[in-house]
Amino acid sequence: MSEAADAIAFENVTLALGGRAVLAGVSFAIRAREFVGMLGPNGAGKTTLMRAVLGLLRPQNGVIRVLGRPSTHGNPAIGYMPQIRSRVAGLRLSGWDFVAATWRGHRLGLPHLGRDGRREVAWALEMVGAQDLAHRPLAETSGGEQQRLLLAQALIGRPRLLLLDEPLISLDPHRQREVVALARSLQTELGIAVLFSAHEINPLLGAIDRVLYLGQGQAALGTVDEVITGPVLSRLYGAPIEVVRLGGRIFVMSDGHDMERDMHRHDTAHAGCHDPSHEIHHA
Repeated sequence: MSEAADAIAFENVTLALGGRAVLAGVSFAIRAREFVGMLGPNGAGKTTLMRAVLGLLRPQNGVIRVLGRPSTHGNPAIGYMPQIRSRVAGLRLSGWDFVAATWRGHRLGLPHLGRDGRREVAWALEMVGAQDLAHRPLAETSGGEQQRLLLAQALIGRPRLLLLDEPLISLDPHRQREVVALARSLQTELGIAVLFSAHEINPLLGAIDRVLYLGQGQAALGTVDEVITGPVLSRLYGAPIEVVRLGGRIFVMSDGHDMERDMHRHDTAHAGCHDPSHEIHHA
């Protein structure tokens, strides 16, 4: 498959933060029109990888290509949905204004929308089923409703690649399933690629085409059956891992602990503690 057919291609890429290699010599390719779930333990580099795709972090070594071209900051073909933050609900904006704020590169400023802008915002709200949120204050929306508005923001400009960074944090299982189903329907209907970061594999089962698992500076990309195995995850966690399949669910176990579930509980407790400089709603 040609480079132009790949949504994201890493060629021997090393990414470092504070002098520490987060990913080291990683190579993989995510195809156009593919829905890939990205998982890994804390600190494995999921958000770092997305920032590199957005052109916000330069690789120490290797080449990153996005839609067939070197990654660059401000690529309008990429839509980015950041991790939800508590301050979103406190903004004095309606759902419409919140989505409109990304029109033509505005960042939470209120642009004057012409006919094209109004049409684009209405389209994005319709695509995520959030028309009824247009005139509601953000303070009166639930976490799941805010996720829909963030996703609508990411659709402004009609990108060919969506990066969704931990959209399931703090949502109950029912809302998680809704978000995953919505992301899958958008990927299918719009014919785009989606990279969906999550803490655990189970909410993504049946929706993703492949899984990208990060750990110990490395990456494994393949089907769930190819990647979610004891040998592969033991290498990525740097510890003996047993994969247990039960009742249609998958449990990643080490010494009697569910590794993915334990990570989820830890990060949910600190869900509001993020670097605000990462709040980029659209590339």
